[in-house]
Amino acid sequence: MASTGTTMMLGRKANSLGTLRIKSKDFRPSFSGGVLLFQANLRATSMKDSQTTLNIASEKQLKLFDRREKELDMIADTFVLGKVEKDSRIFSENYTVRSYDMGPNHTATIQTLMNLLQETVLGHFRSMGVLKDGLGSTPEMSARNLIWILSNTHVVVDRYPTWNDDIRVDTWFIPSGKNFLGIEWIICDSKTGKTLTRASSKLMMMNKGTRKLSEWPEGVRREFEPQYINRLPLLDKDSSRLPKLDHNKMEYVRNGLTPRWNDLDINQHVNNVKYVGMMLESVPISFLESHELYDITVEYRKECAMDDVLQSFTSFCHETVDQCFHLLRSECGAVVVRGKTKWKPKHAKNLT
Repeated sequence: MASTGTTMMLGRKANSLGTLRIKSKDFRPSFSGGVLLFQANLRATSMKDSQTTLNIASEKQLKLFDRREKELDMIADTFVLGKVEKDSRIFSENYTVRSYDMGPNHTATIQTLMNLLQETVLGHFRSMGVLKDGLGSTPEMSARNLIWILSNTHVVVDRYPTWNDDIRVDTWFIPSGKNFLGIEWIICDSKTGKTLTRASSKLMMMNKGTRKLSEWPEGVRREFEPQYINRLPLLDKDSSRLPKLDHNKMEYVRNGLTPRWNDLDINQHVNNVKYVGMMLESVPISFLESHELYDITVEYRKECAMDDVLQSFTSFCHETVDQCFHLLRSECGAVVVRGKTKWKPKHAKNLT
């Protein structure tokens, strides 16, 4: 259970998110007589050396950015409207945003976008000719009673589509370690080709009967290797790393959350997007009314069943403006999901 000393129950007390305070020191160098010119020259030389060092560091960083931009340009080039040829390893599906996809912000919700990501990657499995049964299980996986589970997801939204917008979702696989399948997505405006959302995920395999993680069988590896595209991930993995979270020190809590029958998928566990909704239940309403989510990282740690009772925790990061950390745990103490979100004031310009 949460500590009552540091936890604020939603609806019990006015929200207090704090303010960002920047302290600055007033540097006033003193000069006297004939040393003024010497000190000025010394300072100019020091500043020049510092600028040179800064330029070298900046050039290295720019080279890294240029490399990533070139990779993205190569990907974008295959999706130019009207272009006949494209990499067959990149799968695309078109969607129209419906009224039931929208939320109180009059745009598609983050859950809607994440559902489209899942639907498109399943279409990719089907197009490969390896879809056997379950959510993306291949023939080799089905023979071993293996299913996919999400390890983590990172989504960055540049702009949310709204009602009746036509969008296209492009997805492809990348190598991601010995026992992971890396998935990349781009959501773009079908008419203009402008990128709306970028996302990355990692999948692992679990035995459906024992509910234990499984290494990749060689047969499954052979099914996917021809589909890999050797490109950099769209999103920087360092920016999505999560710190260790202590629920006793988190500011907001929502108790008594229980998965419903309709929250289960065909593999008989809670769908990954449903976890996101429960994770965000503890964000104060006043903050949701004034801010828009544009960056979300979710780390899936444990399954939960329909009878489990969950607690959702949210804490604001006081070092970075409008960043939150999240924890979804069972009342018995097991961590189900960890998360991090970034927000911007509504109607603000893109921050990504």
